Amino acid sequence: MENTGLPELTSDQTEKLCLIAEQAARKHVHSKIRTKDLETLNISAGVKGEKPLTLSVEVDITLTPQITDIDTKELAKKAVKKAFASAEKYLKELKCRSQK
Repeated sequence: MENTGLPELTSDQTEKLCLIAEQAARKHVHSKIRTKDLETLNISAGVKGEKPLTLSVEVDITLTPQITDIDTKELAKKAVKKAFASAEKYLKELKCRSQK
């Protein structure tokens, strides 16, 4: 994710960006799968660099053996998209605040 016009993020802003991305991915997964049907759910979000800023989000899902009608790869892919959308929204808010 590259953004121009953004000030350099503080460590608190970087941490919040990762947390927002992780929470959005987790919320998406939990909106589609009951917690008891999840065997594992690992979500990680990290930032590299400053300009350009690179955000990476990984979602790993394993369902209980009884759940066979859900494509976990597709679910993970959509969760990552939600994470990036939420992170982008946060960065746009920061950009607007920095231009005031």
